[in-house]
Amino acid sequence: MATDEKEIDYTLNNPDTLTKYKTAAQISEKVLAEVSKLCVAGEKIIDICQKGDKLIEEEVAKVYRGKKILKGFAHPTTVSPAAFVTPYTPLAGDEKEALVEIQPGEPIKIQLGAQIDGFGSIVCDTVLAPAKDKTEEVVTGRPADLMLATYYANELLLRLMLPPGLLTAGTDEEKAKAASVKPPTQSRITQLLDKVVKAYDCNLVESTTSWLFDRNEIEGKKKIVIAPGEGTKGEGVPEVGEVWGVEMGVSLGSGKVKQFEQRTTLHRRTTQTYSLKRPSSRKILSEAQKKFGTFPFSLRQLEDERDAKSGVIECVRGNVFRQYEVVGDKDNSPVARLLTTVAVTKNGINKLGAPPALDLSKYKSDKKIEDEEVLKFLEQPLARNTGKSKNKKKKKAAKKSSESEEESDDE
Repeated sequence: MATDEKEIDYTLNNPDTLTKYKTAAQISEKVLAEVSKLCVAGEKIIDICQKGDKLIEEEVAKVYRGKKILKGFAHPTTVSPAAFVTPYTPLAGDEKEALVEIQPGEPIKIQLGAQIDGFGSIVCDTVLAPAKDKTEEVVTGRPADLMLATYYANELLLRLMLPPGLLTAGTDEEKAKAASVKPPTQSRITQLLDKVVKAYDCNLVESTTSWLFDRNEIEGKKKIVIAPGEGTKGEGVPEVGEVWGVEMGVSLGSGKVKQFEQRTTLHRRTTQTYSLKRPSSRKILSEAQKKFGTFPFSLRQLEDERDAKSGVIECVRGNVFRQYEVVGDKDNSPVARLLTTVAVTKNGINKLGAPPALDLSKYKSDKKIEDEEVLKFLEQPLARNTGKSKNKKKKKAAKKSSESEEESDDE
């Protein structure tokens, strides 16, 4: 069995790998859209998280039926209020936190993900929570600044992930010259992104990290750290054939972060082994391994919340679980986040799982990006257009449709 396992190609060279990533991504995007509709002022965060998880389970159950493939969560549903930076998912047993409701107009960060055969696709979007029964209006002022800064910074970061020269057209010599350019350093990436957010009088969230993804791994050997805090730094650059979780975080405040008082409920199995003494610790380790493998999970997803609360302490102390502390903006200022799962292919950046594109017509700001270098980057495509024939067919169909409409008008 072990020999057969080694022979399977789990890279993007295997079309099956890409199919599994895309299937997981479709589920993530579908559930994200449904959860976004639930994020209305007055709704309890815990209820939304539970409904989101149920939807992921239902959608995952519909695919790869009857096949011996592990599938499930790449990330539980988390709903983070205004100043929260990290994913937040309260427990029903914590009375105070279980009562936390969404406030009108606050930027809510929704993060979740599905995985098929260890290939995970995680997405995060920020929505401004509407008041109940209120029609959508054009967003102005500081909320608009925050959303636009986050959108454009994310678009720029995705373009900076492209390996140099990948999309260059022209002679072989021109292509070789473009490919020989060094990719931007991580400090250069921060510098360029800073220009975007500063144009909207915002700041990058300290130590926002994009990770290399792999099978059963969402924190690979390479990472890009934006606006690194003390003692943190990124390593490595994106290359063709890789999958990344690309994250953007922007704050209306300083962007500096602090640990919040809320209980840590989000954990992940590490590769460490440790002889656990408490029965509750052994029980939840076994359950977490079986249900979630090495992907993040919430304590509320475990069978017995009381056992989970007591058993997790030893698991974290023994380093068999990694805990994700609840972190937020130091000034308690509103924060927006986006997370996109992308594949770096020979044709460019392929968004496998992504938050929906921002409807720019609904956001009005008196600020705008004026830096020529940044604007030039933003004009560049993310990928090579490989669907010319499809586009031609669409244009012909559209032309025929408009012609038939004109004929019926004449009649």
